[in-house]
Amino acid sequence: MHFYTYDGSFEGLLTVVFEAFERKAWPTGIEPGHLAQPSMFGEHIAVVTDEEKAGRVWQGLQKKLSIHAQQALYHTYLWEQPGFEQTIFDYIRLVFSSTQSIEGHYTAPCVLQVQQAAKQVHREKHRMEAFVRFQKTADELYYATISPDFNVLPLIVRHFEKRYANQRWVIYDTNRRYGAYYDLSRVSLVNLELPPHQRIIPLAPEARDVQEDSYQQLWQVYFSSVNIPERKNPKLHLRHMPKRYWKYLSEKQPRALR
Repeated sequence: MHFYTYDGSFEGLLTVVFEAFERKAWPTGIEPGHLAQPSMFGEHIAVVTDEEKAGRVWQGLQKKLSIHAQQALYHTYLWEQPGFEQTIFDYIRLVFSSTQSIEGHYTAPCVLQVQQAAKQVHREKHRMEAFVRFQKTADELYYATISPDFNVLPLIVRHFEKRYANQRWVIYDTNRRYGAYYDLSRVSLVNLELPPHQRIIPLAPEARDVQEDSYQQLWQVYFSSVNIPERKNPKLHLRHMPKRYWKYLSEKQPRALR
């Protein structure tokens, strides 16, 4: 038995794929290092993310999968449900072991699961785009909190960047404790570091008016220092929204001219 751990990033997961193929040691389980449970049985392999190795895996997938299938694979990563890493690995292994396209082979559990996961993430993306409601702070910042079932924040940023290009805004995922901040020129991913006794929770519709002032103060205090270099988090940005994969996401493509 071979148990792999990685850093939780998409590139890290692709590096696991590379290492498993190189070792011919197929994983019994794959987990982020901070979530892995110690076990007395089997070999434990801690994989360090390697961009070159991850890139080689992705280039191989490019040659054998359609853009739609590549996007579905990335959406499965954002799905984040238990066992999604193993599903992605099994899918990729099937891709590389087959001489023909596997995209329609729904009798294979991993192919069916990727298709279903991608659909769920896609539906959640559109639901968030439709139901996000911004509230305005005293310093002209528009903010919204979301708590999606899946990690769709990287997928909805382009929609709001185009729709609200002339105003500063932030969308904060309360489940995953990170947000997207638009400063009129670019989007940055940010953490909101709160004291141990204080936490962000989604606002219920009936509670918004009552709690509006406290939320305004919270965002004002935080974003007054957002441009301090020490607050930047490029590692978080790459983990949740790696630009090298944007070209495979329909929501990151430029709109066709008519």
